[in-house]
Amino acid sequence: MAVSSTSKSLFQNLKRFIKKPWEITGPCSDPEYKEALPKVQEYRVFCPATPNQKPCVPTSNPETVYDIKYFTRDQRRNRPPIRRTILKKADVEKMMKEKTFDVSDFPKVYLTTTVEEDYNARGGGYQK
Repeated sequence: MAVSSTSKSLFQNLKRFIKKPWEITGPCSDPEYKEALPKVQEYRVFCPATPNQKPCVPTSNPETVYDIKYFTRDQRRNRPPIRRTILKKADVEKMMKEKTFDVSDFPKVYLTTTVEEDYNARGGGYQK
């Protein structure tokens, strides 16, 4: 027993004088330096799944509580559902036979006049 305590005290004395290379200079050498890594007892004192106290949920009349949920106030979701119809090939052929195209169905032509070119320009409009 005496041998182990002697070797332990000798080891502690040597540990005081022999330092790790990063503890000699730099920020780790400052006596006020605190290691960033927490010790085992400090790291996660209690498990997040089992909190030490029960949460307190306030309750009130449902009419007086403001609803903070987004989806209930979202107007994009209040639209009626989109009606979808599935067309068979026979239906499409029938619709195409009934449809006749008129000139007014198409957009008007935007270019109705001819372009006038300046023939008096030097080199026909291009510079040489």
